[in-house]
Amino acid sequence: MKNQKPRGNMGGMAGGQPPQMPIDLTTTTGVKNSKGTSIFKSAVILRKISKYVAGTDSDAIMPIPVFIDPYNDKIIADGLPPELREELADESVLTASSD
Repeated sequence: MKNQKPRGNMGGMAGGQPPQMPIDLTTTTGVKNSKGTSIFKSAVILRKISKYVAGTDSDAIMPIPVFIDPYNDKIIADGLPPELREELADESVLTASSD
């Protein structure tokens, strides 16, 4: 087992998640929903992955976490992967940061 590389490590990210860096929250900006409050809902969008791409016997489903404005049920586009923003434009909305 000596000198073996770890398996299942996606691009150096444990569990597919980027490494967490300490963030000073006083340097961040709040995000407001369509009613001007700071509350959002969590949800997922699902993407189907071909069994040939996934390397499995059958197609796979990949969940992508998103935030939803609870007042209009639109996906917060700022949190979408850039590759999906155009495809989901009718179901999403950009938010304005609060200062």
